[in-house]
Amino acid sequence: VQLVESGGGLVQDGGSLTLSCEVSGVTFDDYAIGWFRQVPGKGREGVSCISISDNLTSYADSVKGRFTGSSDNAKNTVYLRMNTLKPEDTGVYYCGGPQSAYSGPYFCQLFWPHEADYWGQGTQVTVSS
Repeated sequence: VQLVESGGGLVQDGGSLTLSCEVSGVTFDDYAIGWFRQVPGKGREGVSCISISDNLTSYADSVKGRFTGSSDNAKNTVYLRMNTLKPEDTGVYYCGGPQSAYSGPYFCQLFWPHEADYWGQGTQVTVSS
């Protein structure tokens, strides 16, 4: 399984960004992707998870109402739309997924936000005040 991220950058307080995670090496329709962020000096935080087979999404309380997860099955890509960004959203964002598509339907309930088996390379999001 390979996960390739894109879309990070610098944005002002209140701005928006969309992160992408392209998935290969697994049956995309049955997979799941979690989004995590890492801030220096803090632990890794799970911010969102999408179960692609049933299009169910989960969100951390800190981003609920501002972030939206989605998927494009034709492009094997998962997106995280981030609106109303705040300086505290600054960090390196990673997409992560389970060992196989078999675990896809259970990943968001049983493993996110604590762990993933495969990781993207990470993309920096910086929100200036």
